[in-house]
Amino acid sequence: MSGPAQNIHNIYDPLWEHDACGIGAVVNLKGTPSHATVDSALKIVEKLEHRAGKDATGETGDGVGLMIQVPHKLMVKAASAEGIALGGPRDYGVGMFFFPADALKRAQAQKMLEIIASKEGLDFLGWRDVPTHPEVLGRKALDCMPCICQCFVARPVDCARGLDFDRKLYVVRREFEQSNVNTYICSFSSRTIVYKGMFLVGQLRKFYTDLTEPDCESAIALVHSRFSTNTTPSWERAHPNRYILHNGEINTIRGNVDRMLAREETMHSAVLEADMDKILPVVDQSGSDSAMLDNTLEFLMMNGIPLPQAVMMCIPEPWANDRKMSREKRDFYHYYATMMEPWDGPAAIVFSDGDTVGAVLDRNGLRPCRWYLTTDKQLILSSEVGVLDIPPEKIVKKSRLQPGRMLLADLTAGRLVDDAEVKERYARQQPYGEWLDAHLVYLRDLPIPNRRVERSSQERRDRLYKAFGYTYEEVKDAILPMARDGAEPTSAMGVDTPLAVLSEKHQPLFSYFKQLFAQVTNPPMDAIREEIVTDTTVYVGSGGNLLEERAENCTVLQIHNPILTSVDLMKIRYMDRPGFHVETISLLYYKGSPLANALDRLFVNVDRAYKNGTNILILSDRGVDENHVAIPSLLAVSALEQYLVRTKKRTAVSMILESAEPRDVHHFATLLGYGAQAINPYLAQECVEELVTLGMLDKDPTAAVNDYNSAILHGIVKIASKMGISTIQS
Repeated sequence: MSGPAQNIHNIYDPLWEHDACGIGAVVNLKGTPSHATVDSALKIVEKLEHRAGKDATGETGDGVGLMIQVPHKLMVKAASAEGIALGGPRDYGVGMFFFPADALKRAQAQKMLEIIASKEGLDFLGWRDVPTHPEVLGRKALDCMPCICQCFVARPVDCARGLDFDRKLYVVRREFEQSNVNTYICSFSSRTIVYKGMFLVGQLRKFYTDLTEPDCESAIALVHSRFSTNTTPSWERAHPNRYILHNGEINTIRGNVDRMLAREETMHSAVLEADMDKILPVVDQSGSDSAMLDNTLEFLMMNGIPLPQAVMMCIPEPWANDRKMSREKRDFYHYYATMMEPWDGPAAIVFSDGDTVGAVLDRNGLRPCRWYLTTDKQLILSSEVGVLDIPPEKIVKKSRLQPGRMLLADLTAGRLVDDAEVKERYARQQPYGEWLDAHLVYLRDLPIPNRRVERSSQERRDRLYKAFGYTYEEVKDAILPMARDGAEPTSAMGVDTPLAVLSEKHQPLFSYFKQLFAQVTNPPMDAIREEIVTDTTVYVGSGGNLLEERAENCTVLQIHNPILTSVDLMKIRYMDRPGFHVETISLLYYKGSPLANALDRLFVNVDRAYKNGTNILILSDRGVDENHVAIPSLLAVSALEQYLVRTKKRTAVSMILESAEPRDVHHFATLLGYGAQAINPYLAQECVEELVTLGMLDKDPTAAVNDYNSAILHGIVKIASKMGISTIQS
């Protein structure tokens, strides 16, 4: 149960944790709790065995878990055995805790929770040791098994049942988590409870005595079996999380988390404003990709955003190129795209708050998810077919979840709600289209200033080629073919180039980085034939308040192609629109100065610009001469990105790079990956124009530059697709 501050003494890093899993759900649409629902879900997970989901001995699993509604009859009976009197259903909250095995640390943690609950005005009722059977575990699971306890907290009289009470429990949990890193809380709610652990699929039922009790009744049961060859199992990393269970991986997780942490400065909510200091940071970075998405969805929901809407915001369907989508829905997605980048990657996600159960598939549909509706109003959903034996005559409807689509079971209304109805409901709650029309600015609509674009003389350009390390091979084999054909030159698969760190010659910083491949995105995405799911749009300006729907939130500049011409950059630099303040920051420093000092000076200049109201920074390396050199563009972008994240300014400020250094697709991919939102490669574009002038390229100079930019963009999309990413914004 180590926290984010743990020291890593080996090559394993928990930040690389991704999951590939089996999921399932059984829901009684009538909302009638029964043990049969729980039993059916356990039967599903027992069918989701996988050879990669266990250790070499076959005794210890990667993790199995179950989320159900709080089983009132069972809890009342169990609490009374401990001398605790509970009220009616949802008049109390139940916490499921993984405590340290050490008795002293456990006692300290329990006392800490009791004190925090009391300070928050909640009546703490008592503890219960959860009955378990450790003898069924494998040796590895047994060696790290926590002490598993439940606590009971009474609902205050002046607090409404359901979400309002859960919100108070959320604040208590977040305070406790930040004061105690040795304890993991599986769930803490008046509506749902999670039983999970480091099990094989058949061990969940045997380990927890509660799950075999006839009084363990629920109308909802979600199950998850974690299996993957590239994760390290632990008790706390098993699913379900507190609101979701996930099959897939979030390939954009580092950027998503950084931006959620940076948004903390701009997010304000009337619902939890007084308690915001207690619950921040939003994301626990010691968790897996699924856990961090769960943190985000929980935060949004607790701040008044309905859970299905929060899922739509984080995992949007591919709306930008879908002309069949309704205007209202497209406007909804467009509005939130100006503030929130997609959490992108293959994902089949099942989510629940205890009153509704939903399932959503990623925009590529790279994870299977089938569902059945029976005559007795049972919804059965799973990543596999045949997990339950259902007579054909009992099946009313069966289908599969389609890419980008959502399925919602509403137990309060007692019915299944399809994708169109769910999304149209949220899409029509505000005039998103009117807000976009009034505040969103498009790069194509900005006027061209009455100024000349800066161009270098031939002599100066030759000096810049040398200063920024251009070679004849790069111009001939990379820049020229892209400007001529509008596409990357074809080359052999595999790279036999020696590692940059071993080279005796000066190498650009880009060469020290290698492209990642997605861990469990299979089949790979085809960015050429599936262009409807790819999106190259980026947004520049100040991010709005994600927790409050207002027209001013979408006051941003929309750029379709993040590879800018010099004219595009000039339009941005001299734009005169309300809500935008652009400033150019130089990346130059004196030749003899330490590079660290140059970075510190860059941070100071950015802070000064931020205080003056700047929300678009243009980082420029123009002006290199005998006495001034440029900070390597990748170093400047990445260092500034991390500085802005640390100082909570990242979503309030956008970064555009004006640099002579990038010229190859890999260069642009690294710059965009490390924080630049748009790039103007002015020297590479001048090189293209020079090729036309020299007769090496028979083409109009403007068309040649546009084709070069297009080739770079398509190359970036191809790289992103190998990483399991569909949107440049992420």
